[in-house]
Formats: sequence, structure tokens, C-alpha cells
Amino acid sequence: CSSLAIGTTTGYRLFSLSSVEQLDQVHESNEIPDVYIVERLFSSSLVVVVSHAKPQQMNVYHFKKGTEICNYSYSSNILSIRLNRQRLVVCLEESIYIHNIKDMKLLKTILDTPPNTTGLCALSINHANSYLAYPGSSTSGEIALYDGNTLKTACTIPAHDGPLAALAFNSTGSKLASASEKGTVIRVFSIPGGQKLYEFRRGMKRYVNISSLVFSMDSQFLCASSNTETVHIFKLEHLTDSRPEEPPTWSGYMGKMFQAATNYLPAQVSGMMSQDRAFATVRLNISGQRNICALSTIQKLPRLLVTTSDGHLYIYNLDPQDGGECVLIKNHSLLGSGKMEENKENDLQPPVPQSYAATVARQSTVPSASTMPGYSEDGGALRGEVIPEHEFATGPVCLDDENEFPPVSI
Repeated sequence: CSSLAIGTTTGYRLFSLSSVEQLDQVHESNEIPDVYIVERLFSSSLVVVVSHAKPQQMNVYHFKKGTEICNYSYSSNILSIRLNRQRLVVCLEESIYIHNIKDMKLLKTILDTPPNTTGLCALSINHANSYLAYPGSSTSGEIALYDGNTLKTACTIPAHDGPLAALAFNSTGSKLASASEKGTVIRVFSIPGGQKLYEFRRGMKRYVNISSLVFSMDSQFLCASSNTETVHIFKLEHLTDSRPEEPPTWSGYMGKMFQAATNYLPAQVSGMMSQDRAFATVRLNISGQRNICALSTIQKLPRLLVTTSDGHLYIYNLDPQDGGECVLIKNHSLLGSGKMEENKENDLQPPVPQSYAATVARQSTVPSASTMPGYSEDGGALRGEVIPEHEFATGPVCLDDENEFPPVSI
């Protein structure tokens, strides 16, 4: 959540997301046209690229040195690539390849996977917990969970009735979120056990295509976006947790009554009642476009980032206490030549009443170091721990070392 990679008809671009006001371009390459996959290893110099010119070939580059580390060709088109500091996963329609990222050696090939035309798969970014999730069926919402470290199947999770549309791990690899093609219900499971922890209802009126599902780095929030104009942010909290007694209110009283009533209702009905509504929402100015979301901390404040396929990055303020409607504070154009073009803020949306989001929108205009709270490279996750953006693991990979990743002959 600290950098953004985009593929274009002329190549690819990498941006740093350390500031709201300014979008810093880290790198631009026009050597390979029609790039449709570009994956950067965190904030390192390693980037993996696939183009429509050679859709069966994966190219791995050290972009700061301008050198190609290696390239691999596969039996069919590459649909998606996922990577952490331990593993690089290549997903084809009916097979998955797992490489050791240190030397790019092929460790495992998972053959005859159910037809996966969208290349749906997720890999934990925590390299000490390298779980891989992919569809276990093309007709139902079954999730196959695979341990990328031991190279063994972990379990199968019956997540949804219909086929899967989205999968996402949290930063530690301890939770997995999923959505089906209907897009009405989002579920969160414990990893590696596969127990259902949360169930959120995105909507009931219409089916939608969930295009992006992502946790915040501290795993407190889960964001879902689709082909509609609404982005939903859910808060991961259990109502049964021990907490101070709330002051007596009508809504609080009714909530307890409903909670008590669920003990006497059929399971299907009580399940519906226990599902949480969105904690916060965003109404985009566009609809029908594919988009990717991220929940990040920029300049010490929580932000929602939405990137759309027409080449725009929208930055919103998220109130972590009260939620509600997120306020749009910046719109960057990703396809402008040279310096990024920016739309005037007054053209973005009507004036918004003073709120948390409005009052903090301009607290700081000085870019601060991008950090990743809640994620530790030693494989653990300590609440509140802050890891600097360019501090790499002493373990598997250290790409700032000049001796790392010499070109590999295949």
C-alpha cells in the first residue's frame, strides 16, 4: 500500500504513494509495449512484467539497474502473478507454478486446477506464512488453500455456493476474505484452519462483480469495490467482545433484543441478522469501470485509494472512528505526460459539510516516510509496530544489495 504499478499500451510506470498532494513517479519503462501485468516486490527494485506481445512469457527486472534478471515461458497465457519475499506464483487457466524468488527455481507445479479464466488467486505477503489461495471448483465457491513454504495442500474451504470472484489475505496471512460472482456476501476465514470469522452483506438488490477486495495493513478494515459506483469498507470487530457497558439508548436496547432473538431463530435467519453493514462507503463519480482499492496510511492519516482503469487515482479520507461517507480530497491522472496532471478539487464533487475527514484533509502537506503498520518482516505481526518502507528483510531477499539478483541464465 505504499506504491502503485500500472501497465499501459506503451510500457509500465511505478509511483510512490507517500504524499496526498504529489504523486511521485519512481520509474517508467517503454521497452515492452502493451503491458497487462506489472507486479513490484513491495518497494524494492524487482518488478515482474507480462505483455500482450508475449502473453506466455514472464520477464523479471531489476529496474534500478536496468537489467533483466530472468524470463520464463509457459504453456499458455499468464493470467496473474503474485509474489512475496519468499515465493513467486504464476497462475495460468488450468495450472499454477510456484518459484523460489531467491534464485527463481521452479519448486512446484500444480496441474489440472479447475478452469480459472480470470487467473484468480491470492498469496500472503508475509513470507513466513506463504499461503496460496485459488478456486477449488469452477462451479461452486470452494477455496483451495496451499502452503507455499511446505509445498503441501493445507485445506479446502467451502466459502460460497457460487463460483469465486475475489480473494485476499490480510498482511500476516492469518485471515482470508472471499466473495462469489454474485457479490452480495463477503466472508472472512481464519488461516490455516478455514473457520468462518466474519460475514458482511454488500447488498441484496443486485448482483455485482467484485473487482477488488483488500484488508488494511492492521487488519481492522476490509474494503470491497465492484463494477458499481459504491465502495464498501467493513470493520472487523466482534459484537460479543468484552467491552465497557454502553449507555442505555433505544438503539442499544433494540440491538440487544435482536442479539437475544437470534438464539431462537432458524440458523439461516439468525445468520442474516448477524451480518454487519458497511462501516464506511464511497460513491465514485464513475460506474462500470474496473478499479483497484487500497487502505493505506499516508502522512499519518488513514486513506482509501481507488485506481480506475481509465487512469485515475482517487484519494479519500477515512474516519477510523465513525466511518460514514469518505471525503474525496485528491484526484491524480496517471497517464499524463511528464508531470502528473491534476483536476481541480472544486470539480470533483459538491461541497461537503465539516466533518472528521474535512477537518484533517490538510493537516500536513509535507510528505512523510511511508510506513507499514502491523507487518513485521520476521514473519510476525506486532500490533502498532511500524516498519520503514525501505527496510528489507535480512532473510530471503535484499534487493538494495548490489550482489542481489544477478542475471539468471535459463
